[in-house]
Amino acid sequence: MISHLRRSVSPGLAYTEETIMNGLLIIDKPAGVTSHDVVARVRKLCQERSVGHLGTLDPMATGVLPLALGNHTRLAQFYGETRKSYDGTIRFGFATDTYDADGDPVEPAAGTRDTQELTLDEIRRAAATFTGRIRQMPPDFSAKKIKGVPAYKLARKKQEIELEAVEVEVRRFEVTGFSDGLASFEAEVSSGTYVRSLAHDLGQKLGVGAHLASLRRTKVGEFEIAEAVSFDELERRIAASDVESILIHPRRVLQTMPAVTANEEQVAFIRNGRAVNLPELSSSELVRVYASQRELVAICRRIAGTLFQPKVVLS
Repeated sequence: MISHLRRSVSPGLAYTEETIMNGLLIIDKPAGVTSHDVVARVRKLCQERSVGHLGTLDPMATGVLPLALGNHTRLAQFYGETRKSYDGTIRFGFATDTYDADGDPVEPAAGTRDTQELTLDEIRRAAATFTGRIRQMPPDFSAKKIKGVPAYKLARKKQEIELEAVEVEVRRFEVTGFSDGLASFEAEVSSGTYVRSLAHDLGQKLGVGAHLASLRRTKVGEFEIAEAVSFDELERRIAASDVESILIHPRRVLQTMPAVTANEEQVAFIRNGRAVNLPELSSSELVRVYASQRELVAICRRIAGTLFQPKVVLS
């Protein structure tokens, strides 16, 4: 949703009125840039100060990176637990210090096998042992914090790192092919799962060493790669004053949460932070409140019965 309220867009782009851009945008992240880099570029392209990502991607990874723009950045708190799907490849033969292709090779452990001994069936059986709810050790080169310091900063300084294993859920980890030491795979995992660690741990289990060679995220929650746009496409839409057509439809925002359409009086109460009775009969604690098909007004918390208190007001 684009509101003509704030400031002009950079010279040469199509928007000439002052604008605020509110909504969710799915970027097809290219390899070699950080999620922060993507946010910075979208801020510049869209001339929108308030932009944030809904979960990071490693620099080497590509694919689905959902961004919240404008007042929708206030919805990030509701996107904490989402399932993610990936396609990728794993290189067997040696591990790296970062568990992926960006890292430096580490010395193979004694007794390391020859990758030529591996078979597709053996790899598939080993991968199956990493499905379900498992305890996973994050990589040293990760954003996990140790006494407030990201682990990767300590790892770069060769300082001692003491990370703890965390419980994650791997719903699917299927090896789809194997040739010349390179295995292709598909995975579906919970938030907080490191696919790099899956690759590393699989190599350890098979006794050959391994690292993540490539990774493409194909889905985050309800957002799929088919609706992701490249930077080039975003620039074209901006030039054509057509950004709204690539924003996620407001009715698809937080789809797991019940939705209700409020009347004018109810909307006025909500915008003033007042509790209001809404025609919502489920037992859900939180509901999305709309003023129309395209205007998301607020997220409200149930107080009792059909009485709701605004938790986040967007407009």
